[in-house]
Amino acid sequence: PNRELNATIYRLNRLETTVTRPFFLEVLRIHAEEKITYEELTEIFRITENYLFRRTMCELPTNALNKIFLMLHREVTRYDGTDADYVNKLKYAILSKKDRVRFPDDEEFAQAFSNRPVYLMNSKNKTYILERIENYGTLEDKDVYRHLDDETYTIEHIMPQNLTPAWTKSLGEDVYEQIHETWLHRIANLTLTAYNARYSNNTFHEKKTMKNGFIESGIKMNMYIAQYDKWTLEELETRDQYLTNRALEIWSSPKTEYKPAVRDLDFYTLDDDADLSGRQIAKFYFKNIEQPVESWIDMYERVLRILHTEDKSILSQLAYAPEDADLASYFSNDMLSLRSSLEIEDGLYAERGTSTSMKISVLRRLFKLYGEDAADLVFYLKEEDADAVRADEAARHTLRRKYWRHALPVIQEVHEGGAFSNVNPTKDNWIAGFFGVYGASLVCVANYDEARVELQFYNSDSVRNKELFDKVFLHKAEIENALGAKLEWDRGDEKKSSKIFVSLKNISVSSESDWPNMARFHAEWTRKFHDVIVPYLKNA
Repeated sequence: PNRELNATIYRLNRLETTVTRPFFLEVLRIHAEEKITYEELTEIFRITENYLFRRTMCELPTNALNKIFLMLHREVTRYDGTDADYVNKLKYAILSKKDRVRFPDDEEFAQAFSNRPVYLMNSKNKTYILERIENYGTLEDKDVYRHLDDETYTIEHIMPQNLTPAWTKSLGEDVYEQIHETWLHRIANLTLTAYNARYSNNTFHEKKTMKNGFIESGIKMNMYIAQYDKWTLEELETRDQYLTNRALEIWSSPKTEYKPAVRDLDFYTLDDDADLSGRQIAKFYFKNIEQPVESWIDMYERVLRILHTEDKSILSQLAYAPEDADLASYFSNDMLSLRSSLEIEDGLYAERGTSTSMKISVLRRLFKLYGEDAADLVFYLKEEDADAVRADEAARHTLRRKYWRHALPVIQEVHEGGAFSNVNPTKDNWIAGFFGVYGASLVCVANYDEARVELQFYNSDSVRNKELFDKVFLHKAEIENALGAKLEWDRGDEKKSSKIFVSLKNISVSSESDWPNMARFHAEWTRKFHDVIVPYLKNA
């Protein structure tokens, strides 16, 4: 009986969000038990929709979502052991998530929504975006999904993909290439029409005034566009700001004042690409059993023993394998051959003197050998001192934002806008510039011990990332020769993303005297990557 709920469920099904179903089944159950109202049920679906879409726009990894939604209902009810005040507890649970399972805040989402080449996203996502922009907040909605399905509607580039001399002149002889490369596929330059073939590469004035042009269109997006007399950088930036503000309203972030008496523990899975160094583990969950532990070494030993109980041949083979075999250096039949050993069983030892990140890396590789799903091993982390964490985080955010205010003009100048146009100072230790290849970006990283420039491949499809990386890797020698430097090539076989990067050591974002050198490094090397590597990627 609820129109808004039905529409939300329809959209989620169109997005093929099957990962949410275990959670939604629990929510529908407590609704059937009359513990939540239709209005609350609708809000739960909308919060979930916004969480998923913000993550999609910010290109956050999807591999952790299975575990998130399997455990989300349990997480919500564990705060006080009841289903009461369910919506507020859900808001708190989602907003509390960190790192790669986070709910992107307004700043991160707005920047991604503005900069993302929406036209190059997969069909279901760009259809979803345009439908929401067109129909949000009105009962006089258009059947955008049906019209796109039957090809009555198509997606129109206002500034066309192939510029005519008239378009070149209207954009500006000196800047048209930069404007075209930067803005062509962004949401600010896209709309819907049933007359795409008629619009073709016509000038903006012709698209606006022709029969069935923007002036005569019944599509709200086109009515907005029709108010302009020209379509240049100024209009693109104005519409970009309008649509970004509208996106923040459509896909709003939940707000709540709820705080549990006892905060639930942060958790990550073995499948998450997260740096857990410096964090303390409280317990782990594997094979349907939750086990408290004293340390990462304790967890490592217990998981190794669980795996070895399942199949004794794998670790035994590694213990007798040649030293250069993968993982062989971490296992032995001779405890004296290891720096610091732990005994798995009589005559079988594992190296314990490794970092947390190395233990996790070894477990990931072992899980592949055992045929186990890495997402099934869950780490629960001890709660840190909240006040100290918040104070430290606020200081870091202030410092980084101040650095990016210093560095961005330097970076944007060498790119003449280009890849980093419309990028704003951020609280994060990285910023990303886009150059028109879906799932790839130039990334500047400012750390406390180094600066990095990266070319990242981060499609939701891991196979696609490896394909792009491999095609560029074929030209490794000529790329490094052209750059006059050796690069780091990280295919990321244990992760979804891949990257190519160069680092500047012994420099820190915490030292303002280092900022000129750091900014110059970010500017020069992003330009070099753009000029030397990106052409191979575009040809790939």
